[in-house]
Amino acid sequence: MAYFISRATIGLFYFILYFSPTQEQSVTITNTPIAGSVVTYKPQFTVPAAADEGVTLIPNIKDPEAVDAQSVCPGYTASNVVRSAYGFSATLNLAGKPCNLYGTDVDVLALTVQYQNADRLSINISPAFVDSTKSSWFILPETLIPKPNVDNNAETTAQENDFQVSWSNTPTFSFTVVRRSTGDIVFSSAGSKLVYEDQFIEFVTSMPENYNTYGLGERIHGLRLGNNFTATIYASDAGDPIDSNIYGSHPFYLDTRYYEIDPSYGNMTLVTSNATSSKSAYKSYSHGVFLRNAHGQEILMRADNVTWRTLGGSIDLYFFDGPSQPEVTKQYQEVIGLPAMQQYFSFGYHQCRWGYQNVSVLQEVVDNFARFDIPLETIWTDIDYMKAYRDFEMDPNTFAVSEMAAFLSKIHDNGQHYVPIVDSAIYKPNPDNATDAYAPYDRGNQSGVFLRTPDGSEYIGTVWPGYTVFPDWHSSESVPWWINEMAMWYRDINFDGIWIDMSEVSSFCVGSCGSQNVSLNPVHPPFLLPGEPGNIEYDYPEGFNLTNSTEAASISSLSSVQSAATATVTESTNSAETIAASSTSSTSYLRTKPTPGVRNLNYPPYVINNVQGDLAVHAVSPNATHVDGVKEYDVHNLFGHQILNATYQSLLDIFPGKRPFIIGRSTFAGTGKWAGHWGGDNASKWFYLFASIPQALNFALFGIPMFGVDTCGFSGNSDEELCNRWMQLSAFFPFYRNHNVVSTISQEPYVWSSVADATKGAMAIRYALLPYMYTLFHSAHTTGSTVMRALAWEFPNDPSLAAADRQFLLGPSLLVTPVLTQGANTVDGVFPGISQGEIWYDWYTHLAVNASAGENVTIPAPLGHIPLYVRGGSVLPMQEPAYTTAASRKNPWSLLVALSSEGTATGSLYIDDGESIIQNSTLFVEFTASKDALYAAATGTYPDTNGLANIIIMGLSNSPGNITLNGASIMERASFNGTTGALSITGLQEVTSGGAWKNDWTLRWT
Repeated sequence: MAYFISRATIGLFYFILYFSPTQEQSVTITNTPIAGSVVTYKPQFTVPAAADEGVTLIPNIKDPEAVDAQSVCPGYTASNVVRSAYGFSATLNLAGKPCNLYGTDVDVLALTVQYQNADRLSINISPAFVDSTKSSWFILPETLIPKPNVDNNAETTAQENDFQVSWSNTPTFSFTVVRRSTGDIVFSSAGSKLVYEDQFIEFVTSMPENYNTYGLGERIHGLRLGNNFTATIYASDAGDPIDSNIYGSHPFYLDTRYYEIDPSYGNMTLVTSNATSSKSAYKSYSHGVFLRNAHGQEILMRADNVTWRTLGGSIDLYFFDGPSQPEVTKQYQEVIGLPAMQQYFSFGYHQCRWGYQNVSVLQEVVDNFARFDIPLETIWTDIDYMKAYRDFEMDPNTFAVSEMAAFLSKIHDNGQHYVPIVDSAIYKPNPDNATDAYAPYDRGNQSGVFLRTPDGSEYIGTVWPGYTVFPDWHSSESVPWWINEMAMWYRDINFDGIWIDMSEVSSFCVGSCGSQNVSLNPVHPPFLLPGEPGNIEYDYPEGFNLTNSTEAASISSLSSVQSAATATVTESTNSAETIAASSTSSTSYLRTKPTPGVRNLNYPPYVINNVQGDLAVHAVSPNATHVDGVKEYDVHNLFGHQILNATYQSLLDIFPGKRPFIIGRSTFAGTGKWAGHWGGDNASKWFYLFASIPQALNFALFGIPMFGVDTCGFSGNSDEELCNRWMQLSAFFPFYRNHNVVSTISQEPYVWSSVADATKGAMAIRYALLPYMYTLFHSAHTTGSTVMRALAWEFPNDPSLAAADRQFLLGPSLLVTPVLTQGANTVDGVFPGISQGEIWYDWYTHLAVNASAGENVTIPAPLGHIPLYVRGGSVLPMQEPAYTTAASRKNPWSLLVALSSEGTATGSLYIDDGESIIQNSTLFVEFTASKDALYAAATGTYPDTNGLANIIIMGLSNSPGNITLNGASIMERASFNGTTGALSITGLQEVTSGGAWKNDWTLRWT
């Protein structure tokens, strides 16, 4: 049902809840329309908060005492240069006395330069003599992350490579990469020194003024990185802080440079400003740079250079010559792996909440969606379903296996699906309590699949269930064990996909804090859980006072009462914070010095700007040890990547031949070939609505197109307006899910009537366009193309679009211009390509947009309306939307044809069974419009029998005198709108009853 209740009442509820039960009491917060949460609280040992506090560090880039490696280190000198058919190699010797600044200098390095094919260049610098028994450095093995090599035909194709590499020993070794076709320097370390130590590597490239770089994730940031920013790459369980490192590790960037073309001589001049002139012509060139290195690292983007610093590994660089973003992205994905093809159902709408506390609530949510006629494809459960927060076990009281089986049978019969969360840590049962037995741990322990401490004992951290251990993905038994646990669980719970969380990998204490304490299990995390007394989300929605002035006034008076009540409670805390703030200037920081040949794993001498500070805070410690002796320090960024691989193998075992559907939190280069990603723990704030667009575009660059965010926000309370706008925006993201935290107000779209209406409108468009989106994903899966696209990528010769990230394209044909600010009823947007003759049509009215080149147009956008435009020259295949994707796939087809200024259009459609990895049959349909005719030609044998319902053609100047389909007149089925110039042809099922694409056809209008 829908709940409509005063915000003042909500505030009073939170006030009473917050100041009622004490921690020592046993309390159950029952489900209510307001809080939507259930938390059973009982006395148990709580891990001290200090357990998750690390040493006090200051990042090198902020440390006034930090020494600049460029000023004290000697660099290297190249010798023994040997040419080959694919490039050259050389020996690099330290050019002076070792500096040993942030580690131990490596005396001799090996340089290898390879033109690996027509568009990829490899530059590798690694220790020349690697003895794993003696060396104190770690080189990323190909068994963990595949390493691209020279193509079989590289002797021929390398000659076509647009890069040229030169090197110099003046004053020390440097290298330069030039684009042959333009003479532009794309990467050059000239004027800087190479620093290579066992715990610190630094190399620098010069950059042009106001350069445009994108990527280097994961973080919440605008699309264009800018030239006064440091990008830290270190997987971190942090709730989406702005500009800091979060879950994923993607050491890849796209560099785009614009050139002004001299109309008289054709000469090109590099553009150093995004301001453009309508009298000038421009051309862009893009290239990509990938550092195959999994260590913690940071990239310093400064005014005229980029400095790359890593905590180890090697310099394993790959350059992709483009020359535009689509080519760069495809070339990069050829190296890391093409994204997985998703099951058709995964593009439907997903609903989740941490706070669906039992099966009855799940059923109520499913029923409410049906009651309000809002499509629901998949229902998800957060950790509520688990028995004491343990993986692979259902709570027998709230999610009994028998009840869940009945629930799942019912939704599966409706064509709906279910996805549960799985966390990355495994509960360690209390050895002194036989009733605390936990079979998944026992089986894993017998197989030796858990991480160890340096002394060989189990590494025991703490996560949701208490003290936990962590899978060691370097063990040959770990994936078989994971597959078995998933399969055993599936016998009881017939899930349809898996959601992997906490995979950075997260631990709520520093070090192996449970080693001597496991007999206390189960223990409480070192912080209050959402929904527990004292940790209730009673904040009002952002900008609440702007839209609820009367209630805001009431709450203001209530707040004064609350402030008085909390004064005594917070007095000591505030005093401590004041003291800490006043003594900031005298803070004592840990600064470590390197010991020759010995790595300090927990506190490396160089301190990256990690959001958590100490590398072991809220994470497994860097000195945790894998079965092969590798330290977590060297592979921390790969845990999420590896658990998703293990989960992919598990679902292949459970569903043989079917594409696994997986959404994961921590990712690395190449994760997209197994899983999609959601944007993590965002907040119900307008900024995060905006930030979702550059987040999604970055993951398009990273080869993970199956991306979405927690729609309406995860933490904090959403409100009607924010959720209204967000439900519409996310309808055009590949992964479409609403999810929020326990203890906040409910935010399912049916909670507010206007949100329900806006959601149904946006979903009707999305579900109609599912064939278009599915076709885009097939192209991404087979060629590496992008699904969501930045305007700058699709219109690469317009410098003014370099930083545009408030609009985006879905594929090449749909322009989405969402409202991203509270209280707005209009939105400003540009219509790119106008100067080159592009036409844009309003999705809703079919009218061609009247806009000038470069004009920022104010577009009407009342609440409930999201502006959407179709690019001229497009043919969009659609199906009549239904309640589920399965039902939609059985509905009639339609075509939306948007003619270009030349009267042409093209499009395509890919059809298969929607789930199989290897297809028995497929169907590919190509559409072409030209010279007053539309042609449809199909290849393939997939038996689609749905008829063609209607065709709309936009952009006609006159009403046709006759309309024929394969020569037969169908004029009686057509109507023409003289105002919009749109021709509508309906009722075509009769003439396409055997299937719209069973035979090729031609539609003519004359």
